[in-house]
Amino acid sequence: MSHSRFSRISALLDRRQPDLTVVMDEVHKPMNMAAIIRSCDAVGIPKVHAIWPEKSMRISGNTASGSQQWVDVAVYQDAESCLSKLKSEGMQLVVTHLNAAAVDFREVDYTRPTAILVGHEKFGASETALACADQTIVIPMLGAVQSLNVSAATAVVLYEAQRQREMAGMYQQPKPLDSRVRHRMLFESCHPIFAKLCKKKGLPYAELDDDGEIIATDDWWQQMRTKSNG
Repeated sequence: MSHSRFSRISALLDRRQPDLTVVMDEVHKPMNMAAIIRSCDAVGIPKVHAIWPEKSMRISGNTASGSQQWVDVAVYQDAESCLSKLKSEGMQLVVTHLNAAAVDFREVDYTRPTAILVGHEKFGASETALACADQTIVIPMLGAVQSLNVSAATAVVLYEAQRQREMAGMYQQPKPLDSRVRHRMLFESCHPIFAKLCKKKGLPYAELDDDGEIIATDDWWQQMRTKSNG
C-alpha cells in the first residue's frame, strides 16, 4: 500500500463535513439517487439519509459509480423517524419547495449544521417534511420551466453550501468524522483485498498505523490465510 495514497485519503477525510447532509424524501429514480450521492461526495458530505418506504428503493454500487464507498446511506421507512433524528442532532432542515415562505436558496446560512431535503420527482417534498422544515427554499428560474431535475437542484444548493463553508474556513478546520467511519473508509480504500476477505470471513478490520500499514495479531493473519469454506 502506497504511503502517498494513504496520505491523500487521510487528507480527503479531513475535509469531510459531518454536519452537512442531504435527505432524499422518496426520490426513487436510480440515476437521480446516484447523481445526488455523487454530488454529496464532491462537496465532502460523508452521510446522506434516504426515506424509502419501499424495499425496492435502493442504490446499487454500479449505479452510484463508486460514490457509496465514500458516502454512507442511512435508510428510513418513514419521514418522521428520519427528520426527528436529524432535528435531535441540532440540524436545521432546509426543504426545496415553492411556497409563500420560500426564500432564494442563497439566503440560507449553510455554515450551520444543515440537512437539505429534496422530494419525490413528481410530487415533491412530503407534508411531513414541510411541517418539519425550518426554511423552504427555491432556485430562481428565468426560463420557461419552473423547476430543475431533482439531482441538478441538489447539486446547485450543495455548491452554495460548499462556497459558504469554504469562505468560513470550514474545510480547513472541519468537525472530525466518527472514528469508526474514518477507520472503515481508510481500511477499505487502502486495503480493498483484505477488506473483502474480512467481510467474507466475518472478521473485524485490523488497526492501521500512521503510515496506513496493517497492525494485527498473529491470529488475525492466520485467519486471513485460511481458505474460506465459501
